[in-house]
Amino acid sequence: MFRFGDSLWLIGLLSMPALAALAWFAARRRARALDVFGESELVQKLTASVHLPARRVKVVMQVAAVGFLVLALSRPQFGTRLETVRSIGQDIMIAVDLSQSMLAEDISPNRLERARLAILRLMSRMDGDRIGLVAFAGDAFVQSPLTTDYSAAAMFLSAMTPDIMPVQGTDLGAALRVSLDALVEAGRESRVLVIITDGEDHETAFGAELARAVENGVHLYFVGIGSPEGVPVPVFDEQGNRQGFLRDDENNVVTTRLDVETLQAAASQSGGTFISSGPGSAAFEDLIDEIARVEGESVDERQITQFEEQYQIFLGLALALLFFEWLVSDRRRGQTEWAGRFE
Repeated sequence: MFRFGDSLWLIGLLSMPALAALAWFAARRRARALDVFGESELVQKLTASVHLPARRVKVVMQVAAVGFLVLALSRPQFGTRLETVRSIGQDIMIAVDLSQSMLAEDISPNRLERARLAILRLMSRMDGDRIGLVAFAGDAFVQSPLTTDYSAAAMFLSAMTPDIMPVQGTDLGAALRVSLDALVEAGRESRVLVIITDGEDHETAFGAELARAVENGVHLYFVGIGSPEGVPVPVFDEQGNRQGFLRDDENNVVTTRLDVETLQAAASQSGGTFISSGPGSAAFEDLIDEIARVEGESVDERQITQFEEQYQIFLGLALALLFFEWLVSDRRRGQTEWAGRFE
């Protein structure tokens, strides 16, 4: 089978008749100029050394060389070989806390934006891994199913704000349940679940979900984002302008702090890893590097037909034509006749 890898370059073949026409026009113009220059007998004597057939051959070689160069750029391919391609990767589900407390600014610019930037950095380093997103607060749902379309996942990530959550609060059990359901249903053995939260679990216990994660071989990472000291939660209007801080029913400013104890206990119970990402900490970035380095499992193996690139043939022909064109002279060899000896 024969095909071109980049057929758009074939448009360049249209330049060949244009170059031939240009050479013909130049020859005609040269002839007219010689007719004007002087008498025909004198012009013939002056141009006797010009070899017109050789000049035409040189033009043909130049035009043909351009054609072969265009064909080489079009990447002609013929001859095939079978190649086995393996897809290697892991399933990475990231559950992001979208409670109001994630807007706290103890980490610049705020906890949620810091988490978003880290997830985007992870996506930029992924190749063959599938990533999914779970949004949770007082409840949880899959924001983006497991996919290798990182652009689509990034688009879903940009829409993850506290406004999309119908119920506020922080229910880590719901986040675990929804995330594990998606991972188990996907069927891969190499599974990673990253839960990004400030750890203030205001709902029920989640011991049963931790046990299910261990049973299904899911490696858990708990990323505690924020500082252990209490900080206020900013409130914004629909235009994004700050309207002050969140207050309770008694008009007291609500503060939020990183609940280290809850996350450490969850990591210990499940054999997972706890990462504290506070102000000035690079632990979150180190975790991203660690997850990105894992190759995962071979999830797909198939044979594909690869076409052999043959542009070298046409490139070689073009260079050979240009070389021989350079060797061909458009001048006749002069003949020297014996005119006698001058004394």
